[in-house]
Amino acid sequence: MNTPPSPSEAEHTDSSSVRLGVLVPLTRPGWVEAGRHLLAGLELAVREVNDAGGIGGRHLELVIRDTAADPERAAAAVDELAGLGVAAVAGEYHSVVARAAAVRADALGVPFLCSSAVLDTLTEQPTEWVARLAPAQSRGWRVYADFLLNTGRRRIVVATQPSVYWASGTRVLREHLASRGGTVAELDANALTPEALCDALVDHGATALLLLVGHPEPAVSIVRAVRGDRRLAKILIGAPAGQPEFAEWAAALGKDGAGIPFLRYLPERHGPLGERVGKELRERLGDAPSFVAFEGWDTVTVLAEVLRSHGTERAAIADSWPRVAVEGTRGTIRFSRTPGINAWQWAWAPIQVVDRDPAEPNRLRVLQAD
Repeated sequence: MNTPPSPSEAEHTDSSSVRLGVLVPLTRPGWVEAGRHLLAGLELAVREVNDAGGIGGRHLELVIRDTAADPERAAAAVDELAGLGVAAVAGEYHSVVARAAAVRADALGVPFLCSSAVLDTLTEQPTEWVARLAPAQSRGWRVYADFLLNTGRRRIVVATQPSVYWASGTRVLREHLASRGGTVAELDANALTPEALCDALVDHGATALLLLVGHPEPAVSIVRAVRGDRRLAKILIGAPAGQPEFAEWAAALGKDGAGIPFLRYLPERHGPLGERVGKELRERLGDAPSFVAFEGWDTVTVLAEVLRSHGTERAAIADSWPRVAVEGTRGTIRFSRTPGINAWQWAWAPIQVVDRDPAEPNRLRVLQAD
């Protein structure tokens, strides 16, 4: 079922509006908290665009569709949004879902600005229609692999579930670590109980366990089992996909959820724009904004500038990707062609390795920055 129109959507559906389609996970099994943060950033930026006069005097309107982490649902939503006449489609958090949306947008000739998904292969063939703000997985996960090496962790075990995204991440880690004396072994989180997984970690002599699994389960149960096993007191638990970023992680695990490094895409220090937007997002969310919320704000800000400068025709928007130069919350956003990636890519989004401070689990601390 599609998300009902928001009040702002219902009020502005005439030809004086410029419509953007938005894909976000708002219901399970989607990562709902990530979707909420992404949508908060998107909506805040739309409000600011409209307060500043919109797009040449026309109101900017979001037409929101819930993907619920379902690739088929996302592809169908792109079809629907294209039929509704949106100028472009934006958003999504889940990589496999974003890939389905990107493929469909490319086939239909609809510009798609992917906000947060990192899977390198958004489309199998080079496309002019798709651009992305989040760093590619091959870059971010290599940064994470270097962090593991820098902390002396070379015998890595990944607890994983079947997924193109997890398989891609495992491959990046294995290739990067192998050339530097590290090893990566895989354990099937669907086949092993958390207790059996602990036994396997001991057998492997693992120095780090990476959670390449769904959240909250089985991730939460695995963390509790490992934290409760004295044999594994020195093992590092890691979550490169970013599960500990969100408040529901801390609520579920408390102190057990601290000291688990993850990737986030923020600068070490925000400039004035980032500080202002961060404050507004905190007020909107009632909590500290994640990097996903900033990605949402940057998404609309980029598209608004493109629409003002190049018009609202879909082909003109797609043609503009290589000419974008927009000041976002995390730096100046420019798109380029990156080897191995078929979409237009912001190549230099900031990357950090961060964890929750064991002494103060509600505080995030930066362990490494790229």
